Amino acid sequence: MTTDLLFSSPVAAGPTSARPLRGRDAANVIRSFPPRPRITDWPATSASLREVMARIEHPPLNAARELTQYARRTGCQHMLDWLETFPGDTWQERWNASPATTYADWASAPQDWLNATGQVSAKKTSLGYLAAGVLTLTCADVIRPSPRWLAGNSSRYLPAEIIRTRDPEGFEELRASMPESEWTSNVGDRAVHTLARIIAAYGGRLKDITVGDLLSFYPVTGRSVHSGIRLAYVWLRDRGNFPAHAPGTFHHLGARTGQVSPEDLVDRYDLQCKPVRDLIVDYLKERQPSLDYNSLKNMSSALARLFWADLERHHPGIDSLRLAPEVAEGWKARIAVKTVHRRQIDGSLTKELAPRTSAASTKMLVRAFYLDIAAWALEEPERWGPWAAPNPISEADCTVKKVEREQKARTDQRTRERLPVLPALIRAANRRLKEARVRLEAVESAPLGSQVTVLGETFTLPKTTTRVDGKPGKVFNADGKVRSLRTEEKHAFFAWATIEILRHTGIRIEELLELGHHSIISYKLPTTGDVVPLLQIAPSKTDQERLLLINPELADVLSAVIQRVRGADGTVPSVGTYDSNERIWNPPMPVLYQWQVSGENRHISISSIRRALNDTLAASGLVDSSGRPLQFQPHDFRRIFITDAIMNGLPPHIAQVIAGHRNINTTMGYAAIYPAEAIEAHRAFIARRRTLRPSEEYRSVSPEEWEEFLGHFERRKLALGQCGRAYGTDCAHEHACVRCPVLIVGSEDRGRLEEIRQNLEDRITEAQTEGWLGEVEGLSVSLAAAEEKIALLDARLARQNSSVFLGIPTLSQLTVRTAEGT
Repeated sequence: MTTDLLFSSPVAAGPTSARPLRGRDAANVIRSFPPRPRITDWPATSASLREVMARIEHPPLNAARELTQYARRTGCQHMLDWLETFPGDTWQERWNASPATTYADWASAPQDWLNATGQVSAKKTSLGYLAAGVLTLTCADVIRPSPRWLAGNSSRYLPAEIIRTRDPEGFEELRASMPESEWTSNVGDRAVHTLARIIAAYGGRLKDITVGDLLSFYPVTGRSVHSGIRLAYVWLRDRGNFPAHAPGTFHHLGARTGQVSPEDLVDRYDLQCKPVRDLIVDYLKERQPSLDYNSLKNMSSALARLFWADLERHHPGIDSLRLAPEVAEGWKARIAVKTVHRRQIDGSLTKELAPRTSAASTKMLVRAFYLDIAAWALEEPERWGPWAAPNPISEADCTVKKVEREQKARTDQRTRERLPVLPALIRAANRRLKEARVRLEAVESAPLGSQVTVLGETFTLPKTTTRVDGKPGKVFNADGKVRSLRTEEKHAFFAWATIEILRHTGIRIEELLELGHHSIISYKLPTTGDVVPLLQIAPSKTDQERLLLINPELADVLSAVIQRVRGADGTVPSVGTYDSNERIWNPPMPVLYQWQVSGENRHISISSIRRALNDTLAASGLVDSSGRPLQFQPHDFRRIFITDAIMNGLPPHIAQVIAGHRNINTTMGYAAIYPAEAIEAHRAFIARRRTLRPSEEYRSVSPEEWEEFLGHFERRKLALGQCGRAYGTDCAHEHACVRCPVLIVGSEDRGRLEEIRQNLEDRITEAQTEGWLGEVEGLSVSLAAAEEKIALLDARLARQNSSVFLGIPTLSQLTVRTAEGT
């Protein structure tokens, strides 16, 4: 290591601008689902002028009003006379050869021709006739304008006329399969218009529309029309028009990447040395069969971006894996730190150098890269031998003990900061949801065009609305800013539900998003016959399925989510979910985390959940020890759940099963503020018990022992409620019941809790006056525990007093349940 390297401050490895992979999924879908070919010869377009004019005089092409029929007859005659001046054997060939195919100012050429031939004297007079003629010829399937032409010139009469003349039965079946509000909504109207355009451009009926037909309209329409295309796709997909391997939705199709090849992964970074680029690609292909896609993507980023692209940026012209010692040491110094952006209290962003937590794993991947090439060179010297080189990363460089200790310390500190403020976050989530609902109800009950003042805010309602229910979609606050109170209520609800479910179960965020209607199952105890509700967690990270007990509070939350996402028929809709790690679509499932956007049921993404949590944290006003806004990640609730469970007496091996960890050491890594001696002693006790298993454990229970067991439950009655500690365990809190998390309080105990809270406040005031700071600290902990129990009691009473609509089962549901029972 050189002197300059020892005494100079390391420079963070600058970010390499990666070529984006956005839209790769769309390109794959377009290749897999091409649109129908646009042919130029079919019976209707091969008819003569006389036959075409005769057809438009008979149903279903003729108009009900004579004036309308005259305009269409005249327009068809003018357009066909003009098209006859162009070469072609069919009307479609003549249309393609004419200037009318240009979607901008398409009518100028036929207007000029009509004026030049003396058929029409006024240019304005002929425009309406020409538009009516093109509409009629399109509905008669004489001509098929291109998707681009229809996107810019289709008449507002086109949907109704296509439905009436081309496929009335198909559209009627489609309309009957959905709620009327969805069909008549703004998005529904755009979806109908899209289907009409596709039939006009490609012919056929609704049943003939393909995935590629819809995709062909996506790039030629405006963003406001995209929602109609997406909804039209959902309608036809639900009817079974598309194959099973079709994408689940068009939503974010242009942003999805899908699984790409190793070449595409490496070429994002524009490596200058092509031989090394080819080497990395070949290496990834060799490793690909044993890796999942996310691991392959991370490996490509480590080798191509963090390793070789960084070397090329600091050492232009480098072309060999044989690195000089100073080059290798310089890279190690750069990879150890990174530049991060931190948000300050005033909202500004600052750049700081911070340790790169992934530095050790990156060096491991580079070391494995060199070792694999050296090993493969013995088996295939002609392929890998030229690249074998001394490994610049030693085993000592990849040691992770220090990194693991630092990471453990960081996570423990993070848990210690967030565990005490969890009750405040819960209260903020409840308050935010209640306020969002109050605002929404006040605005939706007010007449259009009025002003509403609620919770200190004034909202101005629009004078008109396009919603079918007559309620405003968006409102304006006092500053003139547009607010969508319905969206705010939706985000507040799922933020509240996420906090409650995660804190009661400790599941991972991907497991939360995979919870479905069928995840809630029941188990009947064989001894008592009691039905116990269980939550089935689908295999995720460790590929292990597990069952969690549903407590009453969790049951309330799950029932609220089910009630919200349940459809009009009482069932939870099945939606396709996108695996952001594997970059693939999963089959449609009745997941609980879904909401409706533009008439389409969509799976809620992780980023949406994070934004909802951040909004709740911002509303809570919580800050960390440095005064910055406190940040909660979904995984923090998992650490808090495990730490709180172990601190309150749950055996570590039981916590391991609940958390779904393969190794108990992983569970212990999540638990903070737990004595290491207690862990080791408990594990030693479990090990001895499993090996010895004394026969006395299987003897009959004596009457004295049975009386002692029953007496335990008689002694559970306390002045503040019921003690919930297990039989055979001592009080871990020295009978400080207010602080104890296993104290079960009822509505009759509220008065005594309020007396205790008032007494604690008086004692804290006295201690502060006398300067007894130690007493203030202890009493404050008891006061916080008393307030938390009162808040939980109020929440429980509020839920008990509120009604929950469980829905009315349909005949099909009763039949299925009866069949399952038999």
